[in-house]
Amino acid sequence: MGASSNPDLVRLAHAVLQPGFVGTTAPDWVRRRIAGGLRSVVLFGRNIVDGEQVAALTAELRAENPDLVIAIDEEAGDVTRIEALSGATRPGNLALGAVDDVGLTERVARDVGRELHAAGVSLNYAPSADVNSNALNPVIGVRSFGARTDVVSRHTAAWIRGLQSAGVAACAKHFPGHGDTAVDSHHGLPKVTAGAQEIARTALPPFIAAMEAGVRAVMTAHLLVPAYDPALPATLSRRVLVDLLRNELGFTGLVVTDAIEMGAVADRYGIGGATVKALAAGADAVCVGGENAGQAVTEGLVDAIVHAVGTGELARERLDEAAARVWRFAAWSGEQARSVSPDGTRSDIGLAAARRAVRVRRRPGAPDVLPVSRDVHVVEFSPAMSLAVDGQTPWGLAAPLRWLRPTTTSARLTEADIDYAGHALEREVLAAAGRVLIVVVRDAARHRWMSDAVAGLLRRRPDAVVVEMGFPTSGGDDPADLVTYGATRVSGIAAAEVVTGALAASPMVGSA
Repeated sequence: MGASSNPDLVRLAHAVLQPGFVGTTAPDWVRRRIAGGLRSVVLFGRNIVDGEQVAALTAELRAENPDLVIAIDEEAGDVTRIEALSGATRPGNLALGAVDDVGLTERVARDVGRELHAAGVSLNYAPSADVNSNALNPVIGVRSFGARTDVVSRHTAAWIRGLQSAGVAACAKHFPGHGDTAVDSHHGLPKVTAGAQEIARTALPPFIAAMEAGVRAVMTAHLLVPAYDPALPATLSRRVLVDLLRNELGFTGLVVTDAIEMGAVADRYGIGGATVKALAAGADAVCVGGENAGQAVTEGLVDAIVHAVGTGELARERLDEAAARVWRFAAWSGEQARSVSPDGTRSDIGLAAARRAVRVRRRPGAPDVLPVSRDVHVVEFSPAMSLAVDGQTPWGLAAPLRWLRPTTTSARLTEADIDYAGHALEREVLAAAGRVLIVVVRDAARHRWMSDAVAGLLRRRPDAVVVEMGFPTSGGDDPADLVTYGATRVSGIAAAEVVTGALAASPMVGSA
């Protein structure tokens, strides 16, 4: 059955999709789909040049429907879309959780909302309400407010209050909790082995706090939780989405899937199959287009939905219900956006927050060299990042250090650059001769090659300073002397200020 054979079903199918697209202006096919019932689109880094361009793009889209839901995945911190090319001017969740000032978290989130609202965005797929109880988690990490349920709960609520006070709808993710996992769901299917009681005690409270704070959207997680459903990932499980989220926790808002093309579900069921199963299980909106954007993908999903209704795999009543929730959410989020006046004022709250998050914890017996009085050589170890992080987003300490100390030299090494004989490390030790050596890592505990390389440098230069810009460990074997709890641009600036003892001029924050 072709999608064009039943206009009513086609309109309903369009209503439950949240597709991405390619380009910095509105494609004709997207405009036509909005006129045909599409109620949501998603923006990614590829759609963004600057705030003025995004505002023009969203105005183009809304010319077709003033209540169009325009979503973005703007967590701030390491996962940024609006600042993907320049680096985030606000720290992420882990830094805010480390400071543990809910008023600060609310102000930072309000500042994120202010910028998104001015750009015409009405739904933000944030915050992450995941409790990162597994330090080796490859996909959450610094995106979480921390490893403690109480910290994550209060800051999730504060972030939602702040964002929504600026006229942008929040979305708590990734339900029922992606923090206790060791597999990246972009590539495989994570499994949560905890029992239902433990999950209720550790992973669910932040989502309950989100609901109490007024969140109207929850994003599902592509992971297997045998305590609830031993066969189907949460996104595709009625036991998780209806029995747990709706009936037990009482959530009445919009349930949106994580990107449906992610390997955890698409590798098993295909994008179309996963979309149908998610809707049948209780999801109301399907996010697609991070990696599979375009007219053909959207048309294929519309066909799959219409066909599933025809075969009985997806009940017409369930599709009606999902579309109705999207329409109600679109009307509410549109009203919220219009109730707040646009505010283009720039703020330094992000840098202030990043400064408060930096922790100095020099290794026992290591010489106290901070702030440095000599020239500096920086060695940054760069890991392969999750697809949640835009690969072109700048990060690190060398650039802001060079801003404050123009004589700073640096090198960035990947796993492929580290050879067994240690030649790369020897080169960096020689390059640092007569200089303070600063070693920058990002989630060193998760990368054996990185922790081994750090150990190798410390054997050669015991006076080196190790800066962790990812998720640190709390054990005594963590060599980090300085921790930023994130690799954002402002986190790098804040660390550079600690290293040099000098404050960066505020124009640094606004520069690319």
